[in-house]
Amino acid sequence: MTESVSVRRAQPADLDSLLALYTELAEGRDVSVPAAAPAAAPILAAIVADPARHLRVATVGGKAVGSVDMVVVPNVTHHGRPWAVVENVIVAEAHRRTGVGACLITVVLDEARAAGCYKVLLHSGKQRTWAHSFYRSLGFEAVAEGFKFYFDR
Repeated sequence: MTESVSVRRAQPADLDSLLALYTELAEGRDVSVPAAAPAAAPILAAIVADPARHLRVATVGGKAVGSVDMVVVPNVTHHGRPWAVVENVIVAEAHRRTGVGACLITVVLDEARAAGCYKVLLHSGKQRTWAHSFYRSLGFEAVAEGFKFYFDR
């Protein structure tokens, strides 16, 4: 594991760090790049203010090196227990395979459990086989075929 990983709630002051991480997450795909800072700032403020959102930042030595975003969704089925979806999991390349990602996922799984969620959904591109191994190591199971509909393709 890396030196002292800390995971905390994201704050508006994390904007530049998050934009850098999300740019890395886009992997050069123009359609996936984050919004520019002026447009992203009010979006981040709304995310941080939303109690259903669990946007977390991992830091090492005070520097943001990873992030995860989870949304808890109210639900009528499953005895009224909510479910959660995890998106935008990213660890800076220089900090991968050091325990940062495991810390991030463990935190949001604990938060989902505390919120009474009956499941946590996480999608990962079929080509990201290394990520699939990582998620399996944390207890995730590939139990369904996932579908997405993109409006910008």
